[in-house]
Amino acid sequence: MPSPFAQTTLIGESFVGEGVNAAHTNVVIGRKGGPVETAWATALATPSAGHVPFMTVVRPSVPVKPLTLFVNKAAAGSEFHQRATWGSAQAGLAQGVLDAVAEGLLPPDEADELLIIAAVWVNPQSDDLNVSFRNQRAAAYGAVSSAVRGTPTMADVQDAAENGPANPFYMPSAEVLAR
Repeated sequence: MPSPFAQTTLIGESFVGEGVNAAHTNVVIGRKGGPVETAWATALATPSAGHVPFMTVVRPSVPVKPLTLFVNKAAAGSEFHQRATWGSAQAGLAQGVLDAVAEGLLPPDEADELLIIAAVWVNPQSDDLNVSFRNQRAAAYGAVSSAVRGTPTMADVQDAAENGPANPFYMPSAEVLAR
């Protein structure tokens, strides 16, 4: 009998940190044999300039389980940004997924049947690999947690929207919101 875990696609998001080393991660979780597998394989097989999805590894030749596709939201530019993307952010994503497995958010006995697609923001101005790792680890765990728990709820969204939309890059003024 199929497991009740992830019978439908699970989607989560998390933003952790401040400034240039903040991490923003979106995840899609699903089972092999379903639409997430199709999206996973398609993304892996169709890189575009500056955006090369790759399998997240704990160490070289040891992919994290559930298999996790890292999709960079920002093209890796400078040498440091490349190290932050392929290095600290990838390591943070792997550890965040492993943390979710260790805590039972993702069932360890089903790890081989699950797939994760993670769209990861690493700021091109990032300047601290250790902070980048810590923030990405927390963002990965948070995104998985959000996906599994189905949060935020619609009530949470409505409560947050009472003061208007805002994010780390823009907050409309009361005047703009009133229009």
